[in-house]
Amino acid sequence: MTGIVAIRRLTGDDVDAVADVYRQSFGQRLPWLSGVNARDEDRLFFRETVFPQCALWGAIDNGRVIGFAAVRGIWLDHLYVLPEFQSRGVGSMLLRHCQAQSGELQLWTFQQNCGASRFYEAHGFDLIRTTENPESNDKEPDALYHWKRAPGLDSAPPIEDVVGV
Repeated sequence: MTGIVAIRRLTGDDVDAVADVYRQSFGQRLPWLSGVNARDEDRLFFRETVFPQCALWGAIDNGRVIGFAAVRGIWLDHLYVLPEFQSRGVGSMLLRHCQAQSGELQLWTFQQNCGASRFYEAHGFDLIRTTENPESNDKEPDALYHWKRAPGLDSAPPIEDVVGV
């Protein structure tokens, strides 16, 4: 890693890279759920569902997608960073970029993913409610988080397009 990561809008050409980031990050943070889908199913999901419905932003290091965020309206549907780049500011940079683009965001995360809960709370998200979610495919209890820009602010705190990590 060069120490400088740029953010850019992702395109359909980035589907495979995004699916790989998702699979590696998900497998590292949520290993009990990581074998649910095959790699080809992940790619199909991102190609046919996520890319058409979301704006995707990627953290890029030396031309490589090392993390991404997918936003659909006010929903932050996905935020994943490759395990070897976690805890280096990449996820924070992606989240701040999404916050700068929107006045409000909400998301679901698994209750067992305590690291994600701490991360979102540290970035101004409030826990709205938890569910046991017994009817979902994953059968995992969820937590709903919400963030809204403070009244009177025209935008989120300033961010830079290129950040040293």
